[in-house]
Amino acid sequence: MRKLIAAINMTLDGFCNHEAGIADDEIHEHYNELLRKADTMIWGRTTYELMESYWPALVKNPGGNKPMDDFAILVDNISKIVFSRTRENFPWNNTTLKKELRKEEIVELKQQTGKNILAGSPSLIVELTKLDLIDEYQLCVNPIILGKGLPLFKNIKDRVDLKLIKTKIFSVGAIILYYEPKI
Repeated sequence: MRKLIAAINMTLDGFCNHEAGIADDEIHEHYNELLRKADTMIWGRTTYELMESYWPALVKNPGGNKPMDDFAILVDNISKIVFSRTRENFPWNNTTLKKELRKEEIVELKQQTGKNILAGSPSLIVELTKLDLIDEYQLCVNPIILGKGLPLFKNIKDRVDLKLIKTKIFSVGAIILYYEPKI
């Protein structure tokens, strides 16, 4: 069975904000390797639009930063499933629209042959957590206290016990905490 990995950047105080994080070459290389080991990305509309607004243009006009240019190509080529009830047109390469998150469809996706599946939207990570579908959490905690924003686990009402399986420290002070659900 394929592994469903929730991978996201956050601040030390638990907020998800793409613009507040540190995205140096070392961190981009980490995410490039994560993308190489996956073949499907799951996003909500907001995250899709954030990614779509930047990365496809970099594929067409590389910026000269190899880790970022590589990331652009990897994310451009990966299969993207976007959950949205409000938007109909998703023109970015390899993108499929789903109107509703259904547990049985995600279970079926996990049972298909292939590489890992990545979830990278705060709202979807919450919903997938509630459905007990995430096999691993990779939380990249940036050494920033933001004080406001979108808290990652805002809508989790029930306790979720996790087991720390490893950590990865970056030279800029960010750390990835790898967790799996306790069974």
